Amino acid sequence: MGELDGVRVLVTGGTSGLGRAMAEAVAAAGANVVITGRHGQRTVAAAREIGASGGAATGIAADVRQPSSVAACADAVFERLGGLDVLVNNAGLGMRTVNPRFLTSPQPFWEVTPEGFADLMLVNVTGYFLMARAIVPRMVAAGRGKVVNIAISHATMRRAGFVPYGPSRAATESLSRIMAADCAGTGITVNMLLPGGATATGMIPAGIPAGTRAALLDPSVMAEPIRWLCSPASDGVHDERIVATEFADWLRGRTAP
Repeated sequence: MGELDGVRVLVTGGTSGLGRAMAEAVAAAGANVVITGRHGQRTVAAAREIGASGGAATGIAADVRQPSSVAACADAVFERLGGLDVLVNNAGLGMRTVNPRFLTSPQPFWEVTPEGFADLMLVNVTGYFLMARAIVPRMVAAGRGKVVNIAISHATMRRAGFVPYGPSRAATESLSRIMAADCAGTGITVNMLLPGGATATGMIPAGIPAGTRAALLDPSVMAEPIRWLCSPASDGVHDERIVATEFADWLRGRTAP
């Protein structure tokens, strides 16, 4: 028996990177997982691979920028799972989409195109809002549910050359806090989870120095905290900002007499 047997989890952007690592972690612990991705075949293939390695996983194509796509995804999730216990808002774009050499040749904000700025903000901010807007009212009606919004370090929000990624994640952090305030007393909890450093995902460009790449965190750093956040052990935990690299110490501090 797994620690998450019977728990129904939706991970947006679950085909690769942090999303894939989190989906694999909760599926292996017994959760029934749905992942989303923008490309249907890739999403279905990723879900099949997750299921083959242990656990139940389904892939649903969804573009978090589009309200109609998000609404259709929510309908499909509830139809397939019969409800939802945890929404993990993870789908996002990184700096690579506006500057492929952002780590070695950062560009000032005035060199970012308006189109690049708008699209990244649409995915990273509006996407979290749209998916939560489609899911949370159903959780409220059921009287229970959890939202986990993936965040980043505060240093990245202020780092030179990180427009629009830094501002987008500052906005999602504010959004998370307000979601938590709005959900107080509803039975729905809202928390943030962040790796605690740069991670070795597709958001990191090729050609960076070997020493820099060696220092990157493995996406599996998210496994233990996301399993805990999806488990009954986290029931009632609300409006927290949890750093994966510090999770063990944070958890000990909560349970210490």
